[in-house]
Amino acid sequence: MTPNLNLNLWLIPVLPLGGAAINGFLGKKSSRSAVSVVGLFFSGAAFAWALMAAFRAWNALPYQEYLAHWIRAGSFSVDFAFYLDQLSLVMLLVVTGVGFLIHIYSVGYMWEDPGYYRFFAYLNLFMFFMLTLVLANNYLVMFIGWEGVGLASYLLIGFWFTKDSAASAGKKAFIVNRIGDFGFLIGLFLIIQHFGSLNFLEVFARVQPIPAETAGAGLLTAIGILLMVGACGKSAQIPLYVWLPDAMEGPTPVSALIHAATMVTAGVYMVARSHVIFERAPIALTVVAIIGTLTALFAATIGIAQTDIKKVLAYSTVSQLGYMFMACGVGAFSAGIFHLMTHAFFKGLLFLAAGSVIHSVGGEQDMRKMGGLRSYIPVTFATMLIATLAIAGIWPFAGFWSKDEILWQAYQSSWVYWLIGLITAFITSFYMFRLVFMTFWGDYHGIQVDDHGRAHTRPGQGDHGHGEPHESPMVMLVPLMILAVLSTFGGLVGIGNGFEHFLAPVFGSGAAAETGSRGTELLFMVISVAVALLGAALAWILYVSKPYLPQKIATALDGLYDAVVNKYYVDEIYARIFVRPLVEGSTRILWQGVDRRVIDDTVINAAQGARRVSNEVRHLESGNLRSYAGWIAAGAAVLIAYMVWLGVGQ
Repeated sequence: MTPNLNLNLWLIPVLPLGGAAINGFLGKKSSRSAVSVVGLFFSGAAFAWALMAAFRAWNALPYQEYLAHWIRAGSFSVDFAFYLDQLSLVMLLVVTGVGFLIHIYSVGYMWEDPGYYRFFAYLNLFMFFMLTLVLANNYLVMFIGWEGVGLASYLLIGFWFTKDSAASAGKKAFIVNRIGDFGFLIGLFLIIQHFGSLNFLEVFARVQPIPAETAGAGLLTAIGILLMVGACGKSAQIPLYVWLPDAMEGPTPVSALIHAATMVTAGVYMVARSHVIFERAPIALTVVAIIGTLTALFAATIGIAQTDIKKVLAYSTVSQLGYMFMACGVGAFSAGIFHLMTHAFFKGLLFLAAGSVIHSVGGEQDMRKMGGLRSYIPVTFATMLIATLAIAGIWPFAGFWSKDEILWQAYQSSWVYWLIGLITAFITSFYMFRLVFMTFWGDYHGIQVDDHGRAHTRPGQGDHGHGEPHESPMVMLVPLMILAVLSTFGGLVGIGNGFEHFLAPVFGSGAAAETGSRGTELLFMVISVAVALLGAALAWILYVSKPYLPQKIATALDGLYDAVVNKYYVDEIYARIFVRPLVEGSTRILWQGVDRRVIDDTVINAAQGARRVSNEVRHLESGNLRSYAGWIAAGAAVLIAYMVWLGVGQ
């Protein structure tokens, strides 16, 4: 620690909070230009301050900054404090850097939206909570950011709240995340009970001497699994992944920021941050690996048959998050964080490029109604192709280095993880190149227009259709170009295990012990690239060379194809098993039982009782003076008798 180094880390999250407050309270009466300046200035200033902090603290990590005393209860205490080490520094730069680029892009994409000021207020608010989560030095401050990004996500997913599907998607994300957060909270309660602290360094110092629970499940296994439940909700893993595809109802910049680069990686970050606990709970670590591996394959297979360009990317995100969990589950925490970083580059680029495509064709998202767009929007095409090469794991793009490292480390643990990961890589390459070929090759199928000749647009997005597809403005293209550069060269930091060495002070080796030779590792690299190329080749055959084949295959597979198109009916199964019984039960118990029979009956009976009493009492007001005089005399007699009795008693 370097106590004399004053980085003022608190400014990094507070700056976006200031932007959210200004635009939230004053933005409605401000011009769009003023809203843009506020939104960009405060998010850009946070990125600049993060770069400054990284430069100053590079050789002085870890660094802690105490802001205020918070909770004091006996021997238990929690301070509001920030912690910067190599892990949180990577996350800090990803959140502020990619977040700032998405803010710039949003100026062009959301310019015509009537809720422009509100969008930037929510976007800045999200960055505040995400940065609080990343910089926290204890689980409680992390949990504040954790819940905060859930709130901001709800606001942004349901941004077009007048559209029922968007409002429902926001509620679905909020509720599903609460399920995961319940597990996270129980895990924190166990940590408090058994270790007496929530401070990362204190908890890990007390966990460190505990031997690994190799003989069976114990306290650390329970804590690890409960933390994993929370991570499953936030990072959309089986069985809590169902909210993320629906979250595509939000504006495309939201998908890029929250559901590709930042919020959904919070679960991966939390598991990596808690690596000391997981390393001593092999069963919990195995659960992480199995869930991650199954999620990667399961989501990838769904992506094969989706036709909404954003839905394809949504299931791709779920699948890539599965890769990160698989890496953490086999002990390769550095590889998982490496893929988190490169994924932020190429998936953020994919979503923004998809937004540029949607912008160019008047709001259309169905790839079957696109085609031939590479001649209309060449910059968008070039950048999206780079991102596709990166996510497919083609050398030398960023995704190749991180994905190859995960597959290699997975093989060190079990060939089963490696094989499933390799199959997933093949499927990923196939559906991503399918997206590219359906969108940019062949003939353009035209924009649907209404009776007035206007292009259909998504609610609130404005009328971006102008007869034929057109390239996006430079304010949207510049972020694409920057992310394309990062997607091309960002993985080079992993050459020679450079990224792993950087994170070594946090994770140690960061991976399982390697058993293979350098030659074997190179062979595996060749295999992974070959598999990716095979996926791309298959997509070319089916969607460029012989475009009639997909329909024949779909007809032949029939039931299986329908299952994939309908996402294996998981939403319908959840609705039948969980949602409908809860709704019907709440209707019977809460409405008919509690509301009608308890609350309503109590109020009605009280009202009827009051009416009966008032009916009796009103007879006292007869208007007869002799009656009134009699009652006064009787009252006076009672009062005198009471006073006499009181005097005798004394």
